[in-house]
Amino acid sequence: MEYANGGELFFHLSRERVFTEDRARFYGAEIVSALEYLHSRDVVYRDLKLENLMLDKDGHIKITDFGLCKEGITPDATMKTFCGTPEYLAPEVLEDNDYGRAVDWWGLGVVMYEMMCGRLPFYNQDHERLFELILMEEIRFPRNLSPEAKSLLAGLLKKDPKHRLGGGPSDAKEVMTHKFFITINWHDVEQRKLTPLFKPQVTSETDTRYFDEEFTAQTITLTPPNKYNSLDCEDPSQEAHFPQFSYSASIRE
Repeated sequence: MEYANGGELFFHLSRERVFTEDRARFYGAEIVSALEYLHSRDVVYRDLKLENLMLDKDGHIKITDFGLCKEGITPDATMKTFCGTPEYLAPEVLEDNDYGRAVDWWGLGVVMYEMMCGRLPFYNQDHERLFELILMEEIRFPRNLSPEAKSLLAGLLKKDPKHRLGGGPSDAKEVMTHKFFITINWHDVEQRKLTPLFKPQVTSETDTRYFDEEFTAQTITLTPPNKYNSLDCEDPSQEAHFPQFSYSASIRE
């Protein structure tokens, strides 16, 4: 698995509090391009948040953790599963309605609001109250936000997915043609030709400076599989449960 040593976007925003609109535009454009690709393959991501957005060594965005993705979602298909991260859940998910790929554009709205405003659009430690805010509260913007940024965020955070930016049949194209992204060359985004406004100052492939010490200070412990509970044992009765499946564990003592 590739190591994205630029760290989580959450880490950088926690340190800097807020990103400039230009920097948020760059990250937003790369996220839009990634979501467009997933949707074109009938995949809905469903868990967009700062912790799942990594930077590579050059400063480009990488989306991680595809555990909540749903495959086989065509433009007219819907899902029902209640899943995601509370602060990023779209209204239609909270209302227990069938929902479609527009949930990803709501997630983009929350992430870009965080980047440009320095806080979540809706927050409360009590999840029931948080869900009420997401469903009922009107979004508020800092005074220093540009009209284009306000328009983008207001469009992405429309509570009705049918009226949400990206919620129509054009999907990502609706977002890509918004005036906030007017300076973006989308072919260059796809080809990774845009120059990141921030480049991680890493000195090696294993540099960990952009990761919280909470994680890097942890002791690495190898846990060899138990001889009797491992799939690596030569017990035919266990192998019968996993036809046509080969597993071999590396054990170091």
